Amino acid sequence: MTLPRHQDPIVAIATAPGRGAVGIVRVSGRGLADLAQTLCGRDLKPREATYTPFPDAAGVAIDHGLAIFFPGPHSFTGEDVLELQAHGGPVVLQLLMARCLQAAAELAVDGAPRLSHLRVALPGEFSERAFLNNKIDLAQAEAIADLIDASTEAAARSATRSLSGEFSREIHTLRAALIHLRMLVEATLDFPEEEIDFLHQADAQGQLTKLQQTLATVLTRARQGALLREGIKVVIAGQPNAGKSSLLNALAGAELAIVTAVPGTTRDKVQQTIQIEGVPVHVIDTAGLRDSRDEVEQIGIARAWDAIAQADAVLFLHDLTRIDSPDYMAADAVIKKAMSEMLPLLVPVVELWNKADAVAAAVPDAGLTLSAKTGVGLDDLRQRLLQLAGWQAVTEGVYIARERHVQALRRVQLSLANAQCHLDPRAQALDLLAEELRLAQNALSEITGEFTSDDLLGVIFSSFCIGK
Repeated sequence: MTLPRHQDPIVAIATAPGRGAVGIVRVSGRGLADLAQTLCGRDLKPREATYTPFPDAAGVAIDHGLAIFFPGPHSFTGEDVLELQAHGGPVVLQLLMARCLQAAAELAVDGAPRLSHLRVALPGEFSERAFLNNKIDLAQAEAIADLIDASTEAAARSATRSLSGEFSREIHTLRAALIHLRMLVEATLDFPEEEIDFLHQADAQGQLTKLQQTLATVLTRARQGALLREGIKVVIAGQPNAGKSSLLNALAGAELAIVTAVPGTTRDKVQQTIQIEGVPVHVIDTAGLRDSRDEVEQIGIARAWDAIAQADAVLFLHDLTRIDSPDYMAADAVIKKAMSEMLPLLVPVVELWNKADAVAAAVPDAGLTLSAKTGVGLDDLRQRLLQLAGWQAVTEGVYIARERHVQALRRVQLSLANAQCHLDPRAQALDLLAEELRLAQNALSEITGEFTSDDLLGVIFSSFCIGK
C-alpha cells in the first residue's frame, strides 16, 4: 500500500556526516526537471554529469560541483532523481539542501504545486521508494544496509551477492515450484469427479521431495549469511586473575583491556569484534566472578552475569596454576553450577584452561588448554568458536541474510514437512495439503516483500541511514 507521504518529493544529504572531499545532496520525486534547472541555472542532460555552479536565491554560488539528473523510471528510486555533488563540508551541504527546499517552494508558487511538499527524507526512504516502485525487492533493499554495515570482507561480498539478486532468484525459484505444485493440488480438489489423477501423473511426491532438497540448500546458505551479518557473541567469564583480559587482548591482537596482577582490575565489560575466517566474533571480557564487598566491583560482577545470560557462547576460563587449590576449584564449581541454571541448553559453555606456559603438570582432559601469554592453543580456540557458530569454511555462493529470512525459511521447511504427511497415500488430506503449501508460499513471499505488512517495512527501513 502506498501511503500519502510516498507521493511527496524528498531531499537529503546522502553522504556520511562530517567533513569529506565530496558530499552529495539527493532529491527524488516526480517532475523534478524544473527544480534541476532552477538549482543549476541550466537544463541538464539525462544521466550525464555536468560541472556547474550551485547558486543561492541571489545568484551567488554556494559551491561548484557536478549535477546529475536521472529522469524516472530509469533511476534508483523509479522517480526523477537529482544528485548535487559538491565539496564535502557540512555547512556547504546544509546550504545546498536548504536551497533545494527554498527553490521548490518558489516553483510551487509559480505553478508546480507538487514541489510545495518537498521535505527532508526519512531514514531509508530512498531505498523504500526503490522497493515500492519495483526497482528492487525487499531482500535486495536489506542488502543495501547490510553492505554498508558489513564488518568483514566475506560479509561485504555476500551482501553484494544479495544486492545483485542471487538470494532473491533462489527464493523465486522455490516459489515458482511451490505455485506449480499448488496448481496440481487445487486442480485435484476442484475436479474430484475426473478420473485423471493429477498428483500421481505429475509426480507430485517427487516434486515435493525436490522442493525440500532445494530448500535445505537455500536454508544452509541463508544461515551462513546470517552468521556473516550478525556474528556470534562470546563472553569470557571466570574468577579474577584467570587471564580473561589477557585472552581478549590475545584474540584481538591489541592491548584493549588493562592487565595487572591485582584481582578485580576489570570492573566493567570490554568488548571487541574480531574476525575468524571472515565471521564477526563479538568477544566480551567481563569482571572476575567472586564475592566482593567493593560496591563498584559488585556492579561489574552483576554486569558480567547479565552479559553471560545474553551470550551465544561462554568461554569459562580456569587458571591452571591454581588447579591444586581446593578453594579455587570449589569456587569454579559454584560458578559452573550457576551458569548451567542460568543459560538455555543450546548456549554452549567452553571450558578453557589458561596459563599452560606456567604449568608442567598434567592438565584436565575436558575443555581446551591454552596460554593467552604465548598464544599456544589460540588457533584451536578459534576453530572451536567457528564450530559452535555453525560456520562452514565455504563462502562461495553464500548470500547475506537476516534472522527474519532464516525464520521464514524454517517456517517453509515445517510447512513442507507437514505437506509431505498429507500427501502420503495412506492418510491423504488434500485440503490440508493445499493449506500447508499456501502457508509455505506466503512465508517465501515475506522474504522478498511480495507478501508483507507495512509494520515490517517501517521496522526495516527505519534502520537505514538518512539519504539511503
